[in-house]
Amino acid sequence: MDSSRTTFDSTFDAIVVGTGPGGASTGRELARSGARVLFLEQGDAAPIAGTLTQMAARAAVPGKGAFLHRDLSLLVRALTTGGTSTINFATAAPPPAALFAAHGIDLAPALDAWHAELPLGPLPDTLVGPMAARIMDAARSLGQDWHKLDKMIRPAACRSGCWRCVYGCPFGAKWSARELVDDAVKAGAVLQARARVTRLLVREGRAAGVDAVVDGRPRSFPAPLVVLAAGGIGSPRLLAASGLMDGPAAFFSDPVVAVMGSVDGIEDGGKEVPMAAGMHHGADGIAYADLTLPGPMYQAFAAQAGRFDRLFAHAHTLSIMVKIRDEVGGRIGPRWVDKTLQPPDRRKFDQGIGLARAVLERAGARHIFASHHFAAHPGGSVAIGERVGSDLQTAVPGLYVCDASVIPGPWGLPPTLTLLCLGRRLGWQLAGIDQKQY
Repeated sequence: MDSSRTTFDSTFDAIVVGTGPGGASTGRELARSGARVLFLEQGDAAPIAGTLTQMAARAAVPGKGAFLHRDLSLLVRALTTGGTSTINFATAAPPPAALFAAHGIDLAPALDAWHAELPLGPLPDTLVGPMAARIMDAARSLGQDWHKLDKMIRPAACRSGCWRCVYGCPFGAKWSARELVDDAVKAGAVLQARARVTRLLVREGRAAGVDAVVDGRPRSFPAPLVVLAAGGIGSPRLLAASGLMDGPAAFFSDPVVAVMGSVDGIEDGGKEVPMAAGMHHGADGIAYADLTLPGPMYQAFAAQAGRFDRLFAHAHTLSIMVKIRDEVGGRIGPRWVDKTLQPPDRRKFDQGIGLARAVLERAGARHIFASHHFAAHPGGSVAIGERVGSDLQTAVPGLYVCDASVIPGPWGLPPTLTLLCLGRRLGWQLAGIDQKQY
C-alpha cells in the first residue's frame, strides 16, 4: 500500500473518501471496471501488528478515533486503512432485508457474490474456546437459541488462543476491508493514506472533487465522481463542512454492555475468538454473544464499573455482550458527538442484562457485574430516504455516500456485511454492471 505519495501524475475518474467496507468495496468494483480511482484515507496504512498500542492509537484517542460524552461512555471508530473492520470481531450478520426493501433496495445479488468470495461461516468446534462453549451450554440449558455465529475468519489461518481479534489480526486469519483496497490497487487504483479531507467540492451544481490535507500540505483533487465513505460520524461532518447538510444529524450507535462473572474450572482463559456464539431477539431489539476480551481491555471494563476487586480475575471470568437496537437521536457536531439513552433503550438494557445474569449464574458464575455502555456502530446520520436516495446519491449529482451513515434505521447488529453489500451494489451501479447477472 502506498501511504506516502503526495504528487500525482494523472487525473482520476473517481475519488473514494474512506476505506472501510463500504468505500473499499465500491472502489474495488470501479477499479476493476477500468476507472482511475483514488482512495483518500485519513488514517495510516501500516501493517497490522496486533498490539494494544497500535489499536489504541487508531481507535481510542478521544476526539480522533473515540468520543467521550454524556451517558454514552465511549463511541469507537478506527482511523486506518480498512476502517473499523481491522479491529472488529469479524461477525458477519446478514443485512436487514426488510429495512432496505422498504426503499426498493435488493441486496441479495451482492450478498450472494460475497458468499462466493469471502470466508463466511461459523467457526469449527476447535476454534470455539472454553469460555464461549461454557456460556453456550448454559444458555441452551435455559432454553435459549444460542448458536454459533457466522464469522469472517479463515479457520486454517486462525491461531487458537491468539486473542488478538480486537487488536487487529497480524496473521491474515481475520478478513478486513484492507484486502479489497489491495485488490483495487492491483487493478490500478491509488491509495493515499494520512489524507484528511476537509471539503467536498461542487462546481456548476455537480461533484467536482475534494480538498484535503496530505502530510500537512493542503491539496485539491479534482474528479467528476466522489464516493463519501468516512463513516457514520465522518460523513455527515464532511457534508456539513461543505455546506451540504440541511440541519443537524442524529444517529444510532448500537450501545453495548458487558456482563461478567467469575467461574471455577477455567484458570487460563481469555485467549479465544470473541463472539463465537450468541443469539438475536429481533422483536426485542437485543443481541447477545460471548465477549472474551484481552486482559488489559477486561481490566479497563472492571475499573470502569468500579470493580477493582475483579481486576486480576480475567483468566477465569466469563463475559456476555448485551447489544441493543437504540433509538435514533443525539447530534453530531463539528468536533463532538452527543447522544443519551432514551427510556426504551434503558428498558432493553435492563431486560438484556437480566438474561445475561441468568445465563452466567447457570454457568456457575459469581461476582457478576455489568460495565457501563459503549458503542462502535454509529450510523443512520445520512439515511437512505432522508439525505440520499436508494441509489445512495446525494442532492448533488456525482456525490454518493456509502457507509453506515446511510443505513435507513437501527437494527442492532454488526453492519460490516451490510456495508459490503451496499458498496458492491453501488460499484456495480456506477460501473454500469447489471447485478442480475450475479
